[in-house]
Amino acid sequence: MPDHMPPISEHLLAYLRKTSLRETEVQMQLRKATDALPESGWEVAPEQAQFLALLVQAIGAKLILELGTFTGHSALAMASALPPNGKLVTCDMEISYTNIAEAHWRKANVWDKIELRLGPALGTVANLIDEGMENGFDLAFIDANKKDYDAYYESALKLVRPGGLIAIDNVFWDGRVLNKADTEKSTTAIRALNSKIHKDERVSLSMLPMNDGLTVAW
Repeated sequence: MPDHMPPISEHLLAYLRKTSLRETEVQMQLRKATDALPESGWEVAPEQAQFLALLVQAIGAKLILELGTFTGHSALAMASALPPNGKLVTCDMEISYTNIAEAHWRKANVWDKIELRLGPALGTVANLIDEGMENGFDLAFIDANKKDYDAYYESALKLVRPGGLIAIDNVFWDGRVLNKADTEKSTTAIRALNSKIHKDERVSLSMLPMNDGLTVAW
């Protein structure tokens, strides 16, 4: 089998987006607003947001958990794919980002499907467990503080129903997972979780080379 994958060039990525991407006007507006921020690199790629929305549709999700809101791009995509009675619970700590998210959720008329919880993600998942939400979610998307990824994953295993999906972003961590000399907390945490999930018999998985790496566990 091939020992490498061809790189996605700028031109091939443009082709991918031209022939695959379906964005609403509000999604494009949100991307432009996020691109103006110094932290714009934190945003999910548009094709990744579309893939998450496809997962929502494919499994008929009605209740979604998102850890890490930022400016709300992935939440907007997933909430738009929910049925009218669906709900997405998302959390973040920085109101300057979530204010951007809320404004665009309202423009897209998905505000009533989204519950934003301000505060640390670890506190959010602990509260949801205390509220009796174990096995209640159809899908969880993890994209918050990287050093706490293992705790998010374990919490998601409790909160997502059997047969549901857990999607984990940034599993390549810009290639730093390959550098054994990199012992920064976030790098170490992601590298350890990748190895853990590979051996975890509680789930089936696929690690996808999408943007900065996306693992989907069933």
